[in-house]
Amino acid sequence: MKTTRTVLTGDGTVAPSSISSSAVATLSLCFAIALLEGLDLQSVGVAAPRMAREFGLSVAQMGLAFSAGTFGLLPGAMFGGRLADRIGRKRVLMLSACIFGLLSIATAFATSFPALVAVRVLTGIGLGGALPNLIALSSEAVPLKARNTAVSVMYSGIPLGGVIASIVGMMSAGDAGWRHIFYVGGAGPLLFVPLLFAFLPESKAFSRAAGRAAKPAPVIDVLFGEQRARSTMQIWISYFCTLIVLYFLLNWLPSLMAARGLGRGEVGFVQIFFNVGGGLGALFIGMLMDRLRGGLVVSGMYVGIIASLAALSIAPGFAALTASAFFAGMFVIGGQSVLYALSAAFYPTAMRGTGVGAAVAVGRIGSVIGPLAAGQLLAMGRSASVVIGASIPVTLIAAAAALMLIRRPRAAD
Repeated sequence: MKTTRTVLTGDGTVAPSSISSSAVATLSLCFAIALLEGLDLQSVGVAAPRMAREFGLSVAQMGLAFSAGTFGLLPGAMFGGRLADRIGRKRVLMLSACIFGLLSIATAFATSFPALVAVRVLTGIGLGGALPNLIALSSEAVPLKARNTAVSVMYSGIPLGGVIASIVGMMSAGDAGWRHIFYVGGAGPLLFVPLLFAFLPESKAFSRAAGRAAKPAPVIDVLFGEQRARSTMQIWISYFCTLIVLYFLLNWLPSLMAARGLGRGEVGFVQIFFNVGGGLGALFIGMLMDRLRGGLVVSGMYVGIIASLAALSIAPGFAALTASAFFAGMFVIGGQSVLYALSAAFYPTAMRGTGVGAAVAVGRIGSVIGPLAAGQLLAMGRSASVVIGASIPVTLIAAAAALMLIRRPRAAD
């Protein structure tokens, strides 16, 4: 069964588009897994103040704990995307959900700082393997003209998962309550794996491409063959720089707000508004990419990131910090969802898992560097405002790469 709607093309004309019931099932289940991934990704940041007290962590050690999970995302994304082009997106997504669910629960049982770092690295491998498959499944489930919207609908689950992490953190009493976040974040994916097995359809585009191809192309050909080299480098630079900013905020925002004098409840509300803004930004900016000229949307998106970061660095009180965090989430998280959709458009179906996985992996280097760099700046005595402001030049580099990328030719399928 299909439902028909209209989509505005970049030149203002109207094109028909149909969303099948299998696409609805795919987007719904992918959204749910993204929600749980977002919960886990932000769980360490929410739990950090209480974890630091229990383990006696320094600021630099907290930065290492934040980056441990994102470091695991790098090999997870690379191998998860490559494996998806061989055995299918659905199978790799199920395996990844099992890994990050089990390891999230294991985080709650960590009793030392080395054990915490080790388990977060392993958790990151599962989280990294899931993301390129969520992107590929979402983009391949809908017609070409709706891909930005589809990926954005899926990706909006990640910041909304952060809202759940913040709420669980606010409701968990006592210093030992930080473990509850990881129990919730681990049980969810494990409960969803049977639903993925029963109801998630494999990508039809992947099945067709797998039937045509004798074997997957070498990685070097996927990334740099057939005039894709320039597009690949621009995707990598935009991912790398944008994720430096995003993961710095995801991990350090609660601690930075506490350093600005906010209480635990106020910090929780700032984090919630950051993630609500991110969910709304992912939805609306993705939809605009399917309806307006891409260069205009991307330009406005990065102007919004810079303005919101500047506001966040100078906001004088709780209300202003909350509003600034909302818009920072809207543009930073919304902007990253657009980049994920763009990366899927530049690689053919038979190569999409590998191409997107490599881009996510390179971006994860930025997601490791962001929290570490912020931790080092804070350890040197820099203020929260200086640390936030330092991310603005990085954003300008990401904007330049993304604006050049938007002019490049896309893949035909």
